[in-house]
Amino acid sequence: MTEMEASNIGEFLTAYFIEYGLAVIGVVIILIAGYFASNWAARLVRAGLMRTGKMDPMVARFTATIARYGVLVFAVIAALDQFGVETTSFVAVLAAAGFAIGLAFQGTLGNLSAGVMILVFKPFRQGDYIEGGGTSGTVEDVHLFMTELKTPDNVQIIMPNGQLWNTAIKNYSFHPTRRLDLLLGIGYGADIGAAIEAIREMANADERVHPDPAPMVVVSNLGESSVDLTIRLWCNATDYWGLKWEFTRALKEKMDELGVEIPFPQRTVHMVKDAAD
Repeated sequence: MTEMEASNIGEFLTAYFIEYGLAVIGVVIILIAGYFASNWAARLVRAGLMRTGKMDPMVARFTATIARYGVLVFAVIAALDQFGVETTSFVAVLAAAGFAIGLAFQGTLGNLSAGVMILVFKPFRQGDYIEGGGTSGTVEDVHLFMTELKTPDNVQIIMPNGQLWNTAIKNYSFHPTRRLDLLLGIGYGADIGAAIEAIREMANADERVHPDPAPMVVVSNLGESSVDLTIRLWCNATDYWGLKWEFTRALKEKMDELGVEIPFPQRTVHMVKDAAD
């Protein structure tokens, strides 16, 4: 290789690195700046929404996540522009690719749209105890594609938003009060009036039981081995389980005190002896 050829190659490489090396440096700067800007935008959006005092934390986090990814997409397009990629054509190609990807990932995009619907119509809020999609638990958070629940025994459940949105949702925390239904069976020989009166006195003496609507104790069924009493009590939603467990035990103790039998199913078997025996 002659000195002239080496000089030409050196000049070519120098020009190449100057032209494209600066572009690479610019792309790196744009991506780094986009990353920090996306985090800043997410924090700004979340703080701005929460500052109103009326925004659900789940909605604020969800909107902040969308803002973050929007800034990242803008940074990627700006980075491609540094390499001379025609962004108009790129956006068109991206739209076509997005359509194809959308067909391939219908379920994933369905979860995204379901998450938007959940946050718009707000069938539940963070901290509510719900049942839906074949499971139940306390709502921890709603993400882009999934909802995070926590069961009473502290197990995390990740449920796709589409699965939750496309089923009936029971929100046990929506109303401040709940009705507690209990069933008590007493023997046919027991004094029904005395049992009912004793249960009403127990309900009226419990501060967790609301006087309005008034406690209700009625004979609801004549079973095979018992007279069934239905007990309906209204209480605060937060007192529901404590009242259920403690009132059930108190019923058993009260019936024992009154001498009222709580029967269990029994069968009478008649033995017939064969005449030949």
